[in-house]
Amino acid sequence: MNLAISRRRFGLLLSASAVLGPHAPAFAQDAWPERPIKLVVPFPPGGGTDLVARAMGQTLSERLGQPIVVDNRPGASTIIGTDAVAKAAPDGYTLLLSGSTSYSVNPALRAKLPYDPVRDLAPVAIVARTPLVLVVGKGTPWHSVPELIAAAKARPKSIRYATFGSGSGPHLAGELFALAAGIQLQDIPYKGSSQSSMAVIGGEIEVGIDTVAAVAPHVRSGKLRALGIVGATRSSMLPEVRTLAEQGLPDATFDAWYGFAAPARTPAPVIDKLARAVTATMANASLQAQLRAQGMEPVAIGSAAFRAQMEGEISRYRALAHRAGIAAE
Repeated sequence: MNLAISRRRFGLLLSASAVLGPHAPAFAQDAWPERPIKLVVPFPPGGGTDLVARAMGQTLSERLGQPIVVDNRPGASTIIGTDAVAKAAPDGYTLLLSGSTSYSVNPALRAKLPYDPVRDLAPVAIVARTPLVLVVGKGTPWHSVPELIAAAKARPKSIRYATFGSGSGPHLAGELFALAAGIQLQDIPYKGSSQSSMAVIGGEIEVGIDTVAAVAPHVRSGKLRALGIVGATRSSMLPEVRTLAEQGLPDATFDAWYGFAAPARTPAPVIDKLARAVTATMANASLQAQLRAQGMEPVAIGSAAFRAQMEGEISRYRALAHRAGIAAE
């Protein structure tokens, strides 16, 4: 009798396991997250991407019920940190927050990358944009984009603009502007915003293209003159400055942005839950104010649109690099 009961119970357990087996991963995914999440930022502490990560971290942690641990992994133009996430376990516990350099600029300009963002990363959401602005020194005679274009056409390659090196955001933005306007400019590399801004203010070069946050104080003080926003929309930090698209140059648009991604093959339920949490976090008024104070425009762009933007930019920047002879250093 006991043996019969034992066999019957064993049969029931086998039947139950057969039914539950295929659904077991779903239970694990529903429970996610069950431990702290590592958020890799492929930049040093203190930069724009790091600021976004830490500003979002607390609110996102509260929504997910687990700590968000920011892991700064700078180096090789974001390649080191991005590749680490691309090769991490696709379980939702290692995520990436990076700028468009990781997602579209590097793949477009570098012949060899250890990762392919389209194949190896699962886009979650774009959370912020950082508009770039075209500025000139107060000693220059130009007060509008048409005046600058006319001068550049009269003296090809004589007007210089600051970049952060070959293939940097300002370099691509400058080449897009030149291509759209039908002019030729001379790019001059600098180590960063402070050096390039001082070069334009001091008259060492004529034109700067930098983030709104970096140049807005100089624009307000009168040391620099803002001619146009290079991004798709105006900046809340300099709302009176029109975009280049508004001034008849839609092809000159260049967007610098920040996006969340996970390793490819991360389960869809995990991606969906994370995306909902990120979207809800970006609706936080305090967070939005904090980002805008740093010259960023908070957004909440979902996975499909994120992927479309990434793929579109890779094609666009690759074609631009071919025409302009740009190669990442």
